[in-house]
Amino acid sequence: MARYTGPKQRINRKFLEPILGGNGKTLEKKGYPPGMHGMMKKRAKQSEYAVQLAEKQKAKYTYGIMERQFENTFERAARAKGVTGEVLLQLLESRLDNVVYRMGIAPTRRAGRQFVSHKHITVNGSVINIPSYTVKPGDIIGVRERSKDMDPIRNSLASGNTTFQWLEFDRNSLQGRFLALPERSQIPENIKEQLIVELYSK
Repeated sequence: MARYTGPKQRINRKFLEPILGGNGKTLEKKGYPPGMHGMMKKRAKQSEYAVQLAEKQKAKYTYGIMERQFENTFERAARAKGVTGEVLLQLLESRLDNVVYRMGIAPTRRAGRQFVSHKHITVNGSVINIPSYTVKPGDIIGVRERSKDMDPIRNSLASGNTTFQWLEFDRNSLQGRFLALPERSQIPENIKEQLIVELYSK
């Protein structure tokens, strides 16, 4: 799967969750998967493989990464110490585009990816333009000086105040720190990572 650029609500309806953003109104009106016959279509019970594959697809859409990137990330998680599923989510959460989103600098992960690619973000004082860059505990993430007055960044910071225990962010200096890898209970995404582990274990 390349970076998805199609209708967001179609994906949200596919998984019956607003994983690509939105206010949820579409799901309230059409709380069933997309398709020619909509809610009238009778859907057969999914196989174990189909359920596992769907969970992997959900994770890929949520974090906005491609198949090869996801496989490489899973291999890293499998080699690391700890519970593979939890490590996988920690690695996904450690991506620079995701950290920029979590800090509130960007309104979505897609916007976070764009900010990073367009060289608006620094890590430890150096400009990094690789969205998949892995942020490590102790790293300082900030907005490049000449980008601090950008309306998209200011608007994002003004519209959200969500904080996460593994991050700290100073809205005055537009700089924050990645304190530690998040524990599974701290990650709000509704992803059943064990199903992904089972899929790759086949």
